[in-house]
Amino acid sequence: MEYIKEIIYLIASVTFVAGLKLLGNPNSARKGNLYAAAGMILAIAATLILHEGEVATIVYVLIFAAIALGTIVGWMTARKVKMTQMPELVSLFNGMGGACAALISMIEFEHYTDQPSKVAMIAAGMVIGSVSFSGSMIAFMKLNGTMNKAIRLPKYNILNTVLMIAVVAFAVYLVASGTDNVLLVYTLLALALLYGVLFVIPIGGADMPVVISLLNSFTGLAAAFGGFLYGNMVMLTGGILVGSAGTILTLAMCNAMNRPLWNVIFGAFGEQSAAGPGEGPTGNIKEVMAGDVAILMNYAQRVVIVPGYGLAVAQAQHAIHDLEQILVSRGVEVKYAIHPVAGRMPGHMNVLLAESNVAYEKLVEMEDINPEFPNTDVVLVVGANDVVNPAAHNDPSSPIYGMPILDVENAKQVIVNKRSMKPGYAGIENELFFHDNTSMLFGDAKAAINKVIAELKDM
Repeated sequence: MEYIKEIIYLIASVTFVAGLKLLGNPNSARKGNLYAAAGMILAIAATLILHEGEVATIVYVLIFAAIALGTIVGWMTARKVKMTQMPELVSLFNGMGGACAALISMIEFEHYTDQPSKVAMIAAGMVIGSVSFSGSMIAFMKLNGTMNKAIRLPKYNILNTVLMIAVVAFAVYLVASGTDNVLLVYTLLALALLYGVLFVIPIGGADMPVVISLLNSFTGLAAAFGGFLYGNMVMLTGGILVGSAGTILTLAMCNAMNRPLWNVIFGAFGEQSAAGPGEGPTGNIKEVMAGDVAILMNYAQRVVIVPGYGLAVAQAQHAIHDLEQILVSRGVEVKYAIHPVAGRMPGHMNVLLAESNVAYEKLVEMEDINPEFPNTDVVLVVGANDVVNPAAHNDPSSPIYGMPILDVENAKQVIVNKRSMKPGYAGIENELFFHDNTSMLFGDAKAAINKVIAELKDM
């Protein structure tokens, strides 16, 4: 039976790897999710059916009840969630994974007090899982608007660093002392939870994609320690895959923001400086109507669309695809410029556009599209803000200074669709809005784009 279980675990591990590979392309991402989910179902079934030793009936009842409840809640949530709510849902689910790792460590501690190596894995899983849980809950509140602003306590950098060192030192003491005092475990849990909160609350909203990626890697790492603890290969494989993928994505996000990873870890990431009276960009705003935008696009040769979170809020992904198809049918070359941190989670815009069947080949990454803007006739910015703000190049005092952006200001004409002149997620004014070649198309993205489509059809 044990050999059969190990073979099933191996098959499940292969499906995890295959599923992760398929997630690399929007055209195969859905299939990748199904592969990985099938592997997880297989691993759970093998664990329950092929488990050695006597297990009380009530335990099986509780396990199957928990599986049924989790399946129903997860299924209904996934079916009903809006695309705009996807980032906070990812944070919530990620936090649940961290909480599971921490709970496993709490339960198993008293069983391995005489095995220092096992206690080390328990302590590591508890600390990392707890930080992931509490940090993800704070990220969830930031993303859904419950906590709108970054909270920075006095000397928060020093406070966070000291607390982090204290948590690590306490975990080392727990392992080295060989104690069986459960109270110490709860103390470590409390300190780790506190650090997770203090770690995330100072971070600005514009930097949430990086935080989500980092916390996701924490959850994977915590799960991997659980796999080491139980000698469970499929749990170990899944945790390593999530942890390594999350770490790579975090580094990619940091590179896209032009900020080092240690800034994230030590709580200095996303620090903002508000402009005082009389400071910030000034000039005149030019407003255009849907008919003007339709004329510009109809006679353009090259159009680039820049999607942002406002596109997701308005659920305008299908409308933007309809606009693209009309322009292409009239001989206009259309591309989508994708900034790595556009939206509120990594890959947010790719997922959004894939939902409306935009061809993957039309999605162009920042490094590839930036050289093309000087030869672009019209850029349509839909709901994006900070990722097209020239202050990242021009204003050393700006909180986004040094962040690579989409250089849309170099295009011949720039149309920015926004509901209002309200600042973006970083909370700063956008210089682009005041440029001579920029015009503002105010209104809900879906309604505004549909008006442009209607005007185009009349031409």
